[in-house]
Amino acid sequence: MASRLNPYLHFGGDARQALEFYREVFGGELLLNTYGAFGQGQGPQADMIMHGMLETPSGFTLMGADSPTDTESAPLFTYSVSVTGDDEAELRGYWEKLSAGGEVTVPLDKQMWGDVFGMCTDRFGVPWMINISEPQG
Repeated sequence: MASRLNPYLHFGGDARQALEFYREVFGGELLLNTYGAFGQGQGPQADMIMHGMLETPSGFTLMGADSPTDTESAPLFTYSVSVTGDDEAELRGYWEKLSAGGEVTVPLDKQMWGDVFGMCTDRFGVPWMINISEPQG
């Protein structure tokens, strides 16, 4: 298998809800492992996600977990997750689902470089960039 780069997102207690939401957005198979299933954590921490992985039909892999030590504060995101391609219907569908209930910082629209581009932060606080390019002949 070739090497791949996979985003790994960290959450403050809502990883299950976020990863299930991303399965609704992108489709695919979701694997969730809790701390309790591996004998770690007591009480509410036992149900927190130790490792989650979503494999989508489009070939995306998105991973995530809850932070077991600091569930009181939201994680600090210093990145954005970018999804690019030329399948306009597919990418607009992702945009609609990701931006619903979140905050749009750059509306999905034609940009000066010719592509359709938008930026939003989803309801879990994860920043996303969607770029739709013209199909290559």
